[in-house]
Amino acid sequence: MIDESRVGLAAGVAAEVVLDEVRQLRAGDRPTHGGRLFAYVYDPAVPGLDELAGAAHRESAHVNGLDPTAFPSLLAMENALVGAASRVLGAGPGTTAPDVVGSVTSGGTESLILAVKTARDAHPEIAAPRIVVPSSAHAAFAKAAHYLRVAMDVVPVSLDTLRPDPAAMAAAIGPETVLVACSAPSYAHGVVDPVAEIAAAAAAAGVRCHVDACFGGWTLPYLRRLGEPVPAFDFAVPGVTSISVDLHKYAYAPKGVSVLLHRDASLRSPQYFAYADWPGYTMINPVIASTRSGGPIAAAYATVRHLGDDGYLRLATVTRDAVAGLAEAVRAVDGLRLMAEPESTVVCFTATEGGPDLFVLVDELTARGWHTQPQLSYAGLPASVHLTVTASVAPRVGDFGPDLADAVAAARAAGPVQLPGELAALVGALTPDALTPELVEGLAAGLGMGGEPGGAPLPERMAVVNTLLDAAPPALRERLLVEFVGLLQRPTW
Repeated sequence: MIDESRVGLAAGVAAEVVLDEVRQLRAGDRPTHGGRLFAYVYDPAVPGLDELAGAAHRESAHVNGLDPTAFPSLLAMENALVGAASRVLGAGPGTTAPDVVGSVTSGGTESLILAVKTARDAHPEIAAPRIVVPSSAHAAFAKAAHYLRVAMDVVPVSLDTLRPDPAAMAAAIGPETVLVACSAPSYAHGVVDPVAEIAAAAAAAGVRCHVDACFGGWTLPYLRRLGEPVPAFDFAVPGVTSISVDLHKYAYAPKGVSVLLHRDASLRSPQYFAYADWPGYTMINPVIASTRSGGPIAAAYATVRHLGDDGYLRLATVTRDAVAGLAEAVRAVDGLRLMAEPESTVVCFTATEGGPDLFVLVDELTARGWHTQPQLSYAGLPASVHLTVTASVAPRVGDFGPDLADAVAAARAAGPVQLPGELAALVGALTPDALTPELVEGLAAGLGMGGEPGGAPLPERMAVVNTLLDAAPPALRERLLVEFVGLLQRPTW
């Protein structure tokens, strides 16, 4: 007899029952539509677009991007997406970058890892390659450096402009530098780095320059067409050798599709991985993954084709107006100030001296149905609240202002979070290596993250957790978060 309690999977369940389980689980998620979630998802509020993308995804879900000769449909769609991204970013026939090539990846992190990998592999003679990035560069650059064993030289940004000094970026370039990176815009604050100056410095040193436009590459060109003062950042800038742009952000495709572009094929060549020294098929991969579902690519293709240039221009107009309205709502509340005047699709604000506790404010906004993204303090920059603004936010702008004012009043009345003295002292004295499983479990329990079957639940309000993390130096924050997420990710039986 088989002991069924030791079998890995339960007996089969009817399809509708399984779908009902998924729907019940989804009920606990943040809302992906409706304009009240200011991070993680991108909603254009275009009727029928989800259904179109879903249908296209189903058509190609089982197509495998491993071999474009077996599935030419996927190759055709990828080439079309690369062509569309190239056009948006100032490349293609009739431009200064007529020979641009590219690849479709699973997301911005993969695009940035590949940009670093390609730059590194282009210089096998450099034994200890390095990259130069501003401190506001996306954390995916640090992930790339960690994975690829590339050293990272970080140039601080100005506390006033939130941008790196081009002269400091140039001074950081050395004989082992293989890539210089900048953002258009930076995710945290939504400001565009001085790309032209940084790219010129990189070119003068004979080094590649990558522009991380994952976040803004599909909106900044349209904002420029609407008359906004968008600085030069794309392939029209001499010295820019590669650009990444995420289609699952402001091209409004489902997760996860990004495009990595190179100015010409010779620059892209080191990106490929090929291997024939085994008895199986010769592996040739342009990106990190070998097997890739065609579903996300087909969904992106359908989305981009359906919305078209006129659709994206309209969505950029709606989003620009929503950004202006949200920024004005922040300006109108005593105790808050913008971190920077909006340049793209981000509104980022912090508290003035004597203003509300931002982490309490975030909880108060959540209680009112607004899901924002708190950002911890860093290197002289204060803690802040990040709003990624999409077209779906526009109808909600009028509601946000009064709710923000009400939430600030409630946060002031509640007062700032006060960590217990022993906990504050512990965080001040702890080093990452000193964290033991028992200590982490004790901290988690004290923060309302007690271990239960299936994982540790998050507390209803996160202000205490965020305050604790904000009090910790970055290395300790990293370790604490790794351990906390490890508590959450436990198997269910």
